[in-house]
Amino acid sequence: MMLRHRLHLLCLLAIVSAPTSASGAWQTVSSEPGKRVEIDRGSIRKDDGGKTLALGRVVLDKPIVDAKTAGNYRIVQALNRYDCQTRTYSTVKRGYYKAEGELLREEEVRVQIETPIRSGMIDDKLLREVCRPKPGPEAGAAASRTVDKVNEAASELRKANEALIQKEIKRANMQTPVTEKSVAVEKSTPASKPTAPVVSVVPTPVEEAAPHTPVTAHRPPPAARKRSSPARTHARVNPPANPVTATRQSPEKPLVTSPAEIHWAYDGAAGPEQWGHLKADYATCATGRRQSPIDIRDGLPVDLEPIQFTYRPSPFRVIDNGHTIQVNVDGSRITLLGTSYELIQFHFHRPAEERVNGQTFDMVAHLVHRSEDGKLAVVAVLLEKGSEHPLIQTIWNHLPLEKNEYVTPPEAQIDIAQLLPADRRYYTYMGSLTTPPCTEGVLWLVLKQPQQLSPEQLAIFSRLYRHNVRPIQPMFSRLIKESR
Repeated sequence: MMLRHRLHLLCLLAIVSAPTSASGAWQTVSSEPGKRVEIDRGSIRKDDGGKTLALGRVVLDKPIVDAKTAGNYRIVQALNRYDCQTRTYSTVKRGYYKAEGELLREEEVRVQIETPIRSGMIDDKLLREVCRPKPGPEAGAAASRTVDKVNEAASELRKANEALIQKEIKRANMQTPVTEKSVAVEKSTPASKPTAPVVSVVPTPVEEAAPHTPVTAHRPPPAARKRSSPARTHARVNPPANPVTATRQSPEKPLVTSPAEIHWAYDGAAGPEQWGHLKADYATCATGRRQSPIDIRDGLPVDLEPIQFTYRPSPFRVIDNGHTIQVNVDGSRITLLGTSYELIQFHFHRPAEERVNGQTFDMVAHLVHRSEDGKLAVVAVLLEKGSEHPLIQTIWNHLPLEKNEYVTPPEAQIDIAQLLPADRRYYTYMGSLTTPPCTEGVLWLVLKQPQQLSPEQLAIFSRLYRHNVRPIQPMFSRLIKESR
């Protein structure tokens, strides 16, 4: 009876470990009048940096005219890179299709920026699909190995059962009396009790963690390992410490973080001078020749086209992302030289990263904008000590208590136009992001007139981030222009 129970348990383990079948290629995530949003779950995969790549697309009911080719397209397909931990994504490539399988044109996104994902939006639904655990080839291989072990164990148990039966038959034929002493000898003899190999079922690591789930490694305590009995036939299941990943280690080797896992910082071993060596994606931080920030000097005084600011009051979300205080907004944009850029987010540095003719400023606000074709434009508003700034105070009033957690005030709004000075003349040059991956091709627009914030407001930010700036970068003969 006990042998049959063990065989039944092993068979159940084999069934549970078997991989599930894959679904169809395109899966509808959202459908509304005029369009539907789909994702190709078969395309979901990890890149070298640990982020997740996935194909998504928007299928329109009616075709629209492509401004670049004058042709019509009905499907827009995008390859996106998702960070499931920080709930952000960036677009790597786009394709425009006349119909299913009929490509009109394709484009690489040269400047990729990580965009925060808001809860309840379509991007949030896509993120959930992308970051949902998905059995892959490794899971299938692990399940296959488990089934092989189960079959081997079952075979051994059957052999042991047959040996016991034959032994009982032989004893009965020889009419050997069964006494308490003989039973005691039988139990103490290793050869008389069949033992099956221990089956260890280790769960396969899931593809990606849920947002803000910490990654730990599972290692059973020494006391637990000592309690295991080698003479006991059983199936041992080692669950991971959390549903993210399980790392098996020998007791002699501690968990060591590899260089690729070191996150960038503003000081120490992962400071700005090391950014270009932390990851292959960050190489531009060390090799680029149009890096930011710079000391703005010797600008050519010309009649620059005024920046058209279309900033409107809007709801906002505040996050302390571990490097700065960032505010996400919607519905505002700038227009310059015929190109419209949507305001994605703005954040703060102390002191100001850029200098003007060698002069430093107490803080700076960087307002990050993106055009439809993925180009970036950053408006820098210099800040100096003076009177209290109402918009900054509203943001400080809603600072999150925990890092990487959003605060979304249900009623409050901010008018971002309040952040702009009355004099909107500016300096402009081509540069880069001032944080990894230091992507170049960014249009910088540094407003000449500083805005003020109170010493108390400056002190609040200083308690969170005393010094979150990248050092001044070489000019390499770049051209700077300024409004005269």
